[in-house]
Amino acid sequence: MCSGRVDLEFILRAFYNGQDGVFIGGCRLGECNYITHGNFDALGTTLLCKKILEHIGLNPERLRIEFMSSGDGIILAEKINDFAKKVKALGPLGQSEGIGEKGMKLKLDAARKLVPFIKLVERERLRITPKSEEAYRDFYASGEFDRLFTELIVNKLAIGQILLLLQEKPLSTGEISEILGLNPSEISRHINRSSRQGLLRYDESRKCYALA
Repeated sequence: MCSGRVDLEFILRAFYNGQDGVFIGGCRLGECNYITHGNFDALGTTLLCKKILEHIGLNPERLRIEFMSSGDGIILAEKINDFAKKVKALGPLGQSEGIGEKGMKLKLDAARKLVPFIKLVERERLRITPKSEEAYRDFYASGEFDRLFTELIVNKLAIGQILLLLQEKPLSTGEISEILGLNPSEISRHINRSSRQGLLRYDESRKCYALA
């Protein structure tokens, strides 16, 4: 299977299901067996997912991509063994990051539900030319990417987490803030935006927010 078919959803689902690390192997860049050069798409997806993992509090080193030819069996074994040692040193998912299982799944689930939107954003705003490893890595490490990530993805991730929390029960701003680890002013901003969109309502009798 072409590494370009490794969807962002696949990676996030693996972590959501409790995998401590995800390793992606692809053909050498510039040596695609097809005309699509899907391995560059895989590289972009990996770098974007690392940013998402970092943002939600998980170590991005839990995700790795390596490129090699079909004749590099020994190299593949070495890379996988090295990655396995790295993941073992990091410990179980969420443990070294200090995130409880419930909070971790909430954050990952919100990211998974945002994947269709992220794909649209990627097509419109995150396309990279020319197709070179240097261009991809430079872009995803740039201030411009950080700006776009904050502008397009960060707020939607936070709102997604709030909506998932409120599916369980109504909560106050303070309770949401404590669970998500965001300051109350940020929560209020996200709640006000969601309320204007008709997603939330304020329960006067209980002094808390609930799904509309």
